[in-house]
Amino acid sequence: MSGKLVLHVEDNEYNRKIIRDLLSKNSYEIVEAHNGEDALDALARQRPDLILMDVQLPKLSGLEVTRRIRADPLLAQIPVIAITSFALSGDDRLAIEAGCNAYIAKPFRPRDLLEMIRRFIGP
Repeated sequence: MSGKLVLHVEDNEYNRKIIRDLLSKNSYEIVEAHNGEDALDALARQRPDLILMDVQLPKLSGLEVTRRIRADPLLAQIPVIAITSFALSGDDRLAIEAGCNAYIAKPFRPRDLLEMIRRFIGP
C-alpha cells in the first residue's frame, strides 16, 4: 500500500466521488462504506489511519458508529473527522461528544478538508 488508508463513510455517491477524487490525487488509499453497518464491517477487516464519518447515515448514525469505535480498544486511537450538513443545529457539538476528533461542515472546500486530514495523519 503506497499511501495512508482512509475509511470514508458516506451514503451519498456524489459526496463519495468528491472525497475519492481528492484523496486519490493526494496519494491516500481509500476504503468506502455506504452506511454505519458497512463501516463497522470494514473496520473488522482492516485498520485505517483515519476515518471520515458522515453524521447522517442509514442503519447506524455516524455518531453511534463513532461511539462504538471509541469503545473498542483496537479502534479507539483512530482519528475520526465528522462531516456534517447540520453544523448549525448542534451536530458539531454532538460529534465531538460522540468522540470525533474534529468536524467539517458541508459544503466544505476540498483544500480545508485535506489540511485537516494532513494534521492528523500527514501527507
